Amino acid sequence: MGSTGSMRSKAVAAVAAVGALTLVVGCSSGDDSATGGGKKDGKVTITMGLYGVMGIKETGLLEKYEKENPGVEIKAEIAGDEQTYYTALQTRLAAGKGLKDIQGIEIGRAKEITETQADKFADFSGVTGTDHFLPWKESQISTADGKVLGLGTDIGPMAVCYRKDYFEQAGLPTDREEVAKLWEGDWAKYVEAGRDFKKGFKGKNVAYMDAASGLFNAMVYGHPEQYYNEQGDLIYDKNPVVKDAWNLAADAAEDGLTAKLRQFQPGWDPGLANGTFATAVCPAWMLSHISEKAGDANKGKWDVARAPKGANWGGSFLGVIEQSPVKEEAQKLVAWLTAPEQQAHIFKEIGNIPSSQKALDTDEVKGATSEYFSDAPIGQIFGAAAQEIPDKQVLGRKDGTIKDTFSQGLTLIEQQDTPRDEAWKTTAERIEKAVG
Repeated sequence: MGSTGSMRSKAVAAVAAVGALTLVVGCSSGDDSATGGGKKDGKVTITMGLYGVMGIKETGLLEKYEKENPGVEIKAEIAGDEQTYYTALQTRLAAGKGLKDIQGIEIGRAKEITETQADKFADFSGVTGTDHFLPWKESQISTADGKVLGLGTDIGPMAVCYRKDYFEQAGLPTDREEVAKLWEGDWAKYVEAGRDFKKGFKGKNVAYMDAASGLFNAMVYGHPEQYYNEQGDLIYDKNPVVKDAWNLAADAAEDGLTAKLRQFQPGWDPGLANGTFATAVCPAWMLSHISEKAGDANKGKWDVARAPKGANWGGSFLGVIEQSPVKEEAQKLVAWLTAPEQQAHIFKEIGNIPSSQKALDTDEVKGATSEYFSDAPIGQIFGAAAQEIPDKQVLGRKDGTIKDTFSQGLTLIEQQDTPRDEAWKTTAERIEKAVG
């Protein structure tokens, strides 16, 4: 669900985001504890810091937990923008105050947390009932010496969301199985289908895809090594995977196949509402955002097809602050929130794909369809995509920052007609400056 900064911004209205940012930037709740949580008169208060639409509060799970556990009160604050949330979290970790008992951690921040903040987070490795996750999910939040600093919420297996009506107008197939065959096995075929779309589409002001950066991310995230190697060295400038993704995304931009609308940036939501593009590379968590922003007027016009190759874009964790005065109670809550039953519930309600293998295997998940997306069997499509994700994903400290910087670099090509080599050079300079 991450920029890391932009990805989790999904499905949060601007006014809600402004209110949430006020909460994030503000001080702690005035409690003397490091987290605002605590025990008093036999009652337990647990505080949570979340971002975007993680589904934990939105689907009624917190109220359910409180009902099943009398004497427990949960106070959750949600930031619309993950980047602002994480900046505030870093400041609070350094200061040792203003934190919440439970803090959300986006996948692009996981490596930085495990390498630089491990002592600030409680270890889940000995907590019972936490052995149901996809094996690579737990490894992403584990330290070198075996501490597990959080439990997984969702993951981001990829598909392609497309407008059936536009495909029909362009003379392309509309059935999701036939559409998937257009680009099966190769993202270059997805771009080639875009050239066919551009030639065949008779309408006006509709681009094939929203942005080159979505394509770039999908390609990069399909490989075990992306921006760093296992030794922690930056390899983005030498990794052929990154170079290939950059060049194919640049091809799409230079051929006029994109609407020049970066996902979750200004203009993208109106683009969904106004139907200014025909496809978007979409991890599972993006479906709720598309359906909300495209609105009822476009219900049934969208569908979902398998992506050319498996990849994981996004996903989060819930960690507990080591200094929390209610650490054990918070860990118990996190274990419950990320249990298979709750992950399946969140998926059913808003479409966030579980990181729990047990949840993925339930009939509730496997049989799920999306009425908005033409009754697409999203449980089957995203469940199968989850199994294609590489078993090992090498994360780096600044993955989120680097991803955002590449997205900005591709925007130079799309919006300013900057030659791709020059845009690459600018991007590399920005990465070196940001990462050091």
